[in-house]
Amino acid sequence: MGTHAATTGRRRRRPLVFGSLGAALLAALLSIPSAGGAPVSADACRTGGTAMPVGDCGPFWQVLAEDFDGDRVPLGAFGDCDHHADTSAAYCAGLEGSYRDNWWAYPTGWPDTANDRDRDVVGVYHPEDTVSVGPAEDGDGRMRIRMWRPADGGPVHASAVVPRAVMQMKYGKYSARIKVTKQAPGYKSAWLHYGGGCEMDHPEGEWTGPLSAFHHPCGGGEQGSFKGADDWTAWHTVSTEWTPGHVRFFVDGRETGHDTRGVPDRPLSWVLQNESALEGPGAAPGSSAQLEITWVTAYAYGWK
Repeated sequence: MGTHAATTGRRRRRPLVFGSLGAALLAALLSIPSAGGAPVSADACRTGGTAMPVGDCGPFWQVLAEDFDGDRVPLGAFGDCDHHADTSAAYCAGLEGSYRDNWWAYPTGWPDTANDRDRDVVGVYHPEDTVSVGPAEDGDGRMRIRMWRPADGGPVHASAVVPRAVMQMKYGKYSARIKVTKQAPGYKSAWLHYGGGCEMDHPEGEWTGPLSAFHHPCGGGEQGSFKGADDWTAWHTVSTEWTPGHVRFFVDGRETGHDTRGVPDRPLSWVLQNESALEGPGAAPGSSAQLEITWVTAYAYGWK
């Protein structure tokens, strides 16, 4: 049903090292400060700052630029999402206008990944009572993902939102600026592309731990594991660049991982998946945690 179940018994291994003199020289050059004194971002769009990037860059053609400014989508609007589910025609009937055009969510009742694991606490997707859009105190527009567990000890209310513009798209660049604004054990993210035995996850991790990226090569083999940041409670700009034979991960403009083994060569959807934890303690009854997104951008590869 589109849940993140492409891998089982996942084990966190030491990060793979892709070392060569050329790679080392490139990394050194990319870390040289610019004329303004700040390091030059290593990603194709130089996406490392706070502002949402606008426009094409390198081989990437921008197809989505959403900063949530001026918009209000109350709790309840991300409802009735079981229409053409998991296809590029999917939509949530509770949404209106550009949000119905641009966003979909896993429908109410779909089980999250923890249901496929031996976990005491599992989750069920409930976009209608976990996803909203509105301004912060400073006026900055944000999408809020507030997951919670009922006081009676029922399943976690999880959330996976999907930008429709890049559903079932082959290759591309995917970026967002995110922060966990309320932390609690038992909640995590695994934003991913997966299917056909392939999987790329970034960012991923329990919200009380580090932010990482993982690559599960198509056809199997040892996963690539790449640490990106120490915690989720600071603002981070995260990016994935997926091109023929390569997947690269970036945090705040710094390349944190690169893999060339079994990179997908088929159309996949970008799923902003947030769910109950797969490691550590489960969410306590009555607890909640919140992730905020201030902008999202996505790019097609080589369409021009």
